[in-house]
Amino acid sequence: MVEIDADAFEALVGEVFDALPADMVEPLENVAILIEDQPPGARPRLYGLYSGHPLTRRGVYGFGELPDRITLYRNNLAASVSTMDALRARVRVTLVHEIGHYFGLDDARLQELGWA
Repeated sequence: MVEIDADAFEALVGEVFDALPADMVEPLENVAILIEDQPPGARPRLYGLYSGHPLTRRGVYGFGELPDRITLYRNNLAASVSTMDALRARVRVTLVHEIGHYFGLDDARLQELGWA
């Protein structure tokens, strides 16, 4: 487990996001990236969660639409690794995985691509 406070984790997520390829992040529209701790005992234990309407099932976005959300669960991510480098890598995989859901990829396809 890596001990990391909320501010340091937020900075790490920002660095990881900024290092993702432009062709992956530039098309993101109306997506909020949130950081939370998943409540103890919640099942399944998640690293991240995409909530919204994937591009493949989306009509025309209208005025006032709430953003889609990618939530990263700091407590689960930090508990899954033993070094900061491993945490950075796990955050990257999780971000790419959840962004993949935004683009309409399912878990099976993300696993084929190595992002599950």
